[in-house]
Amino acid sequence: MWKGIVAAGHRHTAQAAADLLAEGGNAFDAVLGAHLVACVAEPVLASLGGGGFLLAAPEAGPPRVYDFFAQTPRHKRPAAELDFRPIVADFGTATQEFHIGYGTIATPGAVRGWFQIHRELGSMPMREIAAPAVRLAREGVRLDRLQAYIFGVVAPIYLASAPVRAVFASAQDPGRPKGEGEWIRNPALADTIETLVIEGEDLFYRGEIGQALVAACTRGGGHLTREDLDAYRMVRRRPLTFTYRDWTLFTNPPPASGGVLIAFALSLLAGIAVPQWPFGSYEHLRVLAEAMAQANTARLEALARRGGSLETELLLDAETLRRYRSAVENRARSLQGTTHISVMDRAGNRAALTVSNGEGCGCFIEGTGIMPNNMLGEDDLNPGGFHRWREDVRLTSMMSPSLVFRSTGDVIVTGSGGSNRIRSALLQVLVNLIDYGMDVEEAVASPRIHVEGDKLSVEGGFDPEVVDRLTHDFPEYEVWDTLNLFFGGAHTLAGEWGAGDPRRAGVCMRV
Repeated sequence: MWKGIVAAGHRHTAQAAADLLAEGGNAFDAVLGAHLVACVAEPVLASLGGGGFLLAAPEAGPPRVYDFFAQTPRHKRPAAELDFRPIVADFGTATQEFHIGYGTIATPGAVRGWFQIHRELGSMPMREIAAPAVRLAREGVRLDRLQAYIFGVVAPIYLASAPVRAVFASAQDPGRPKGEGEWIRNPALADTIETLVIEGEDLFYRGEIGQALVAACTRGGGHLTREDLDAYRMVRRRPLTFTYRDWTLFTNPPPASGGVLIAFALSLLAGIAVPQWPFGSYEHLRVLAEAMAQANTARLEALARRGGSLETELLLDAETLRRYRSAVENRARSLQGTTHISVMDRAGNRAALTVSNGEGCGCFIEGTGIMPNNMLGEDDLNPGGFHRWREDVRLTSMMSPSLVFRSTGDVIVTGSGGSNRIRSALLQVLVNLIDYGMDVEEAVASPRIHVEGDKLSVEGGFDPEVVDRLTHDFPEYEVWDTLNLFFGGAHTLAGEWGAGDPRRAGVCMRV
């Protein structure tokens, strides 16, 4: 008899969840244990110095969102005093500028979220949940191809300071990060997790760890103060809920923006018989592209009207949807580091967890093995420009852990990494499952498109003649040869089966 199922972005992350399920833990024990292991095995994507969101559906009780994402500092330090440095991430075919340094750190929420979720939903002792992460941090994790590639992309961050180089620089060539097959060991992180389990979250927010972080920011050019850490709270939110066909979707609500944009795009498609066109046909891809483009336009218009906030009712009112749906039907157009974990147990508990550390700020909290986030240095999270953020507010995010239910009892648990591509990845996985009736592996592995501004990105795998016709509709386009992590990592469960996204070395385990 099966006990549960997990889909995640690394074999160790998935194995930790599977082992905890096998030992009698529930879905929330499993997802918390997997999160800690992701901080070890996927260190560019997950960290106790970052934050994220859990969409939880307990067996008894309504779904709810646990928001433990990063918060802007309560007071700004003058820009001239900040440690705020640009680095160039090299994707091979393109480059992107990020910023690192103490001046990029927003107030982390991961530790607060981890403990509060455990208190409300966990069933196993923390020591047992944390044990896989402690063991791996101490014994080491051998880098797989995907993680080695990610390290290569953001190499300047993981070579930025001597303590960081000691963990992540290659033994063969200290001028580059560790490569595929090399081992990463972080015994300081193992010690930190063990101590946190014993002493509790106050060690991070009011104790020695927090004091070390604040002292480094004060001395080194960051914003964070003791007041920021002491005041940080995890927020419980009611999920954004809406209906698509005969399914009810629960997803991340504002101030996060990804969920409402997915709801908006699906609401546009709800009035269109999408399956009338074969999957991968020009008509199918055009209507998806136009829905994505209209969601972009609606987001910018809404932000302009509301001075930087994105409100659900503004985008999902009937008149707004009618106007944008008309455009979708009638007009042919002339790497934030994130990882996702989906878990379901036999008792009926479901957990969708998406976490991020940006790319990391390039330094450790002294003696802890924890690299804080660089959220204040992320273009995607600072649309108004750097140093113009509002004090003491939750940063917005595209992260959209989601649960989808049907009256027949069918359930989908999903979410994705991929920065701005999160919304398009989840949109397409849901359309594949609901409209095209694909099984979960096919729905996740099928090629995708993404629209950002006037640029269309097309993943390898579509008919070249269809791609040629579609790209003529866009002033800018990029066509990829194969599946690529650019298009997200939608690790998804559907019923008693699941699929890890092959773009991000996804793994699915059933126990």
